[in-house]
Amino acid sequence: MQAHRIGILSGGGDCAGINPAIKWVVKTALDERLQRERGLRYEVVGIRDGWRGLLEVTTMPLDQEIVRTWDRYGGTMLGTSRTNPGNPENDRTQTVLDNIEKLGLSAVIAIGGDDTLSVAYRLHQAGIDIVCIPKTIDKDLPETDYTLGFETAVNVITEEIDRLRTTAGSHQRIFVVETMGRHSGWLALEGGESSGAFIILIPECDFVPENIYRLVREGRHNGARYNIIVAAEGAKPVGGAEFVRESGLDAFGHKKLGGIAETLAREIERATGLETRSVNLSHLQRGGAPCAYDRRMGRYFGIAAVDLVTASDFGKMVCLKNGRITACPLECVIGRTSFVDVATQYDAERYNGRRTILGG
Repeated sequence: MQAHRIGILSGGGDCAGINPAIKWVVKTALDERLQRERGLRYEVVGIRDGWRGLLEVTTMPLDQEIVRTWDRYGGTMLGTSRTNPGNPENDRTQTVLDNIEKLGLSAVIAIGGDDTLSVAYRLHQAGIDIVCIPKTIDKDLPETDYTLGFETAVNVITEEIDRLRTTAGSHQRIFVVETMGRHSGWLALEGGESSGAFIILIPECDFVPENIYRLVREGRHNGARYNIIVAAEGAKPVGGAEFVRESGLDAFGHKKLGGIAETLAREIERATGLETRSVNLSHLQRGGAPCAYDRRMGRYFGIAAVDLVTASDFGKMVCLKNGRITACPLECVIGRTSFVDVATQYDAERYNGRRTILGG
């Protein structure tokens, strides 16, 4: 029985949950009993460093013994990059297509967020058999209720804010904590809710600085010894723009956001006279071992991806919807974003999570 070769890669930012997905793609594709039942035999090739691995042809063979312990570790054992082979300034899409043919890949499984998936979609349109697994700590992909890495990142935010509370309380300080979240506030919102933050600022709801100063004063007047404010990197004041940490764009044309926590902390201290510090959690949010949920979701998404390959159902992304693992066409994902619904999931007056759930 001839072996069909599957290539697997992870693109964009690293996060917890990628390695479990890779492990279960390999274990499912190489399962001997399943191979007999399917009448198909597979081998799996790991593509190193995202799409760059298909430009430079850097790969590694994967088998069940190699990936046996991978689900215990964060990041990605295959490496990753933000390489965009379709960059208009130097379009190398044809090189990727040629190298996929040279490697003899009958299918490609790409793990990533919107940027990685946009490249995958272009390749699918060019005739490549491709399947995707959603991965982004921002949880901003549409058509799926979950993306790998999110829950572990929320846990990290919660743990780090718990640590900040000891120094904040000791010195009666206000801390502004900056999280990732370019367009969507899921990470800031759920991380802030989990950690009991006093104020949560998200990109979907522009804030009025004077209202923040008022809330902070009220909190101190009501006896709060300290306060924690969580701000997504993409949050911005009414009539203002996002905070940019440095000029220029990345390979996918995105601004390099950052700096809201530092600026807001300075303005809060100036307006209220209360000592205020800032912390940018930055890449800490991506690090660490995957939580139990990301290990399970990596497993389920990896298995589902191989199911799609086996069924020759390409050009799709595996999803979690209403508690079920399913799949949707990539064309329904590309260029769209999953936003926090301010009307039902956010309190725009308190700048925090909702206070009613069942209505009324």
